[in-house]
Amino acid sequence: MTEIDPIRRAANVLPPGTPAPDFTLKTAPDQTLRLSARRSHPVILAFYPADWSPVCGDQMALYNEVFPDFQEHGAELFGISVDGPWCHVAFAKDRHLRFPLLSDFEPKGAVARLYGAYRDDDGTTERALFVIDAAGVIRWSYCSPIDTNPGADGILTALESLDAKSASG
Repeated sequence: MTEIDPIRRAANVLPPGTPAPDFTLKTAPDQTLRLSARRSHPVILAFYPADWSPVCGDQMALYNEVFPDFQEHGAELFGISVDGPWCHVAFAKDRHLRFPLLSDFEPKGAVARLYGAYRDDDGTTERALFVIDAAGVIRWSYCSPIDTNPGADGILTALESLDAKSASG
């Protein structure tokens, strides 16, 4: 039996091979996004604790920088936190983000709970990442320590693996 990564075990994030739970979340006060409507290509879900915090701001800025690299793999990126849609609109505008932020605000953390990424002790989310393939299956997941920017290398490696799998048939 393979030992589970202790960081992943601590957060109970969904492991690779699990069908990604479907959801609909607000991208703006008057707009929503449904995950299952994105099933024709890979999707990256980046759960993060809160807009405006230093580590979260750095993480989202990094993803904004490497966003073209994600797009080269045909992937869409969605940031998710328990902040409200108005907060996301202001944060995205201030940071010039080129990808949507999804509001898991009401009921608070419902989607994060589905993915095993909700933090009951402080009412935020883990810093959890998921790469979902075009069929809607989680192919890579990772939970970073809350005070650590997980970077983009793991995401890019997972996307490259999906590309290689597609190329081999």
